[in-house]
Amino acid sequence: MADPRTYDNPLIKRYASAQMAFLFSPQYKFQTWRYLWILLAEAEKELGLPITAEQIAELKVYEKDINFAEAEKREKAVRHDVMAHVHAYGLQCPKAAGIIHLGATSAYVTDNTDLIQARAALDLVRRRALRVVAALSEFARQYKDMPTLGFTHFQPAQLTTVGKRACLWIQDLLLDLEEIDSVLESLPFLGVKGTTGTQASFLELFDGNHDKVKALDEKVTRKAGFVRSLSVSGQTYTRKIDSRVVAVLSSVSQSLAKYSTDLRLLQSLKEIEEPFEADQIGSSAMAYKRNPMRAERIGSLARFVQAQVSSVAFTASTQWFERTLDDSANKRLAIPQAFLAIDAMLILAENISRNLVVYPKIIARHVQAELPFMATENILMAGVKAGGNRQDLHEAIRKHSLEAAKRVKQEGLDNDLMDRIAKDASFGMDAKTLGDVLDASKFVGRSPQITEEFLTHDVEPMLAKAGDWKTLDQEDLRV
Repeated sequence: MADPRTYDNPLIKRYASAQMAFLFSPQYKFQTWRYLWILLAEAEKELGLPITAEQIAELKVYEKDINFAEAEKREKAVRHDVMAHVHAYGLQCPKAAGIIHLGATSAYVTDNTDLIQARAALDLVRRRALRVVAALSEFARQYKDMPTLGFTHFQPAQLTTVGKRACLWIQDLLLDLEEIDSVLESLPFLGVKGTTGTQASFLELFDGNHDKVKALDEKVTRKAGFVRSLSVSGQTYTRKIDSRVVAVLSSVSQSLAKYSTDLRLLQSLKEIEEPFEADQIGSSAMAYKRNPMRAERIGSLARFVQAQVSSVAFTASTQWFERTLDDSANKRLAIPQAFLAIDAMLILAENISRNLVVYPKIIARHVQAELPFMATENILMAGVKAGGNRQDLHEAIRKHSLEAAKRVKQEGLDNDLMDRIAKDASFGMDAKTLGDVLDASKFVGRSPQITEEFLTHDVEPMLAKAGDWKTLDQEDLRV
């Protein structure tokens, strides 16, 4: 148990996955620094600098074996985290100590690591979002034909189907996935740029050979698995990249929050519920309650993610010339925690989507309570076909509808509009004929077909071409 007198970050303690937490852990951060130092040494050796294979091999032996205590001790003395870790790595690798970080500035490891973390974390977000889409797609197909009340302004509107409504949630996530893919495909590497982005130190290392300096940047970028590095930079990569990354996380949070809000409303209507465990307690006072706590948590975390958009925007807009350090503390908070929160939201969304509980009889009852009003146009047409006068029947339906509505709203009784019409000889329609008119499946339009077409033509191709999203093993995450 952690020290109960010390604050625990709930994103780590309660909500996010071990995979996402690892990507922003000290272990991952500092082993990535060492990975980048190895890439730099390899590229410099390939371009003719006096670095030996033995030195690089020694660096690789200790790539993930971080001597944290030594680094922390050194940082207290020098007040510089990168130089502290250069020193600690050098103690483990005495043969290579002299070539660690050769020609580089701190941003070479710090900023390139930030971009590697963002790439890996976005890839994990992408996989989790695809899993939610897959789960919701199964649900949508299962319930594509089930009529349900549509709502506009949270007032009963024309019918839709349970599956068709789920497609609205899926569609938002598909748009998010397109944006995630766009960010991942275009995410640049900082590369090897030097203290103010001029590469002056590397030009000195290579005796003024511009081609070798350019080749060094290209080699390290490719070795790190990036398609390109930034063409220009200051000491750091532009913080506009952080704004773009957090913006896409905010977009995902908006989609999940909308989904979770709809679920909370549906649970209040007793039509669809999130899963509720056998021993779960909904309220300390009201034992009968089944609160939508998972959906509520999604909504709560969404506000936090969306708030980080302004945080990174402030940082991007206040960078001075080639760099300033007022971004550091903010980035340590805003970006990792935005990823941790969206990770938690997607875990909850998948859990909910795979275990949604549907109550068909409640849904049907709500449909039948409103359908008589919605069916009046159909009844009017059927009455005219049976020989009635359109204007007379319209006035009769208007009066019957007002009386039925009064009965429902003021007296709390059932909607008896159909009984009134069946007893009105001017319509010439008995209860059976009216029952046929009130078949709910006739009022959902193309909802079943739209659902099937959407799943077949939009969702399934995306899932098929999305690669391996079903597994989330830590060692399988992109590095």
